[in-house]
Amino acid sequence: MIWRIALTLALLVTVVPVALLFSYRFIDPPAMPMVRAQWEGQAVVQDWTALTDIAPRASRAVIMAEDARFCLHYGVDWRQFIASLREAWSGGAPRGASTITMQTVKTLFLWPSRSYLRKAIELPLALVMDLVIPKRRILELYLNSAAWGPVQFGIEAGSQYAFARPTTELSDRQILALATVLPAPSVRKAASPTRRQEAVMNHVARELRAAPWVFSCLPAELRP
Repeated sequence: MIWRIALTLALLVTVVPVALLFSYRFIDPPAMPMVRAQWEGQAVVQDWTALTDIAPRASRAVIMAEDARFCLHYGVDWRQFIASLREAWSGGAPRGASTITMQTVKTLFLWPSRSYLRKAIELPLALVMDLVIPKRRILELYLNSAAWGPVQFGIEAGSQYAFARPTTELSDRQILALATVLPAPSVRKAASPTRRQEAVMNHVARELRAAPWVFSCLPAELRP
């Protein structure tokens, strides 16, 4: 009896998310944080926007800020992940090693708090996502499901929240401020970046100028 329950739970944990991943190639899914906020009675805002209608500068800035190797890995950046493990084992503060794909999996399926269990589920799902969903669509899912404010989900909702205009009407500096709100939208503010965030913005701006090849997996209309 116990093994049957365990098998059923294992199937639910693996088969259901994988089946949903296949469907998310075509269907716009809700983010789990958004579902939880709605369950708690909060009036959430999400402006689901096609990738081609989001400012290409914004898409590129988010990639550079969050996962510069997005076009080079297959869902998991093993080089960064192993380096993070080594730092943790040596007693140092582990560096962030979550790719855009991993963050998308977490946002769509998992819980926010860090744990080895969550990471153990997140890694294989990220590999499957990269296998069954094109990079372009993964980026679109991420840009539309990540939190850009207290109850703002998706970069366009975040842009309206911070600047009262769509991403296509933002200045380069506003684009950088919006992109670097992640991964801490409750702390960082695009409309009034702190000194630390300004430093991150300047770094992202330099990298954008120096490494246009980073965006090789994107369609031509989104490349610099």
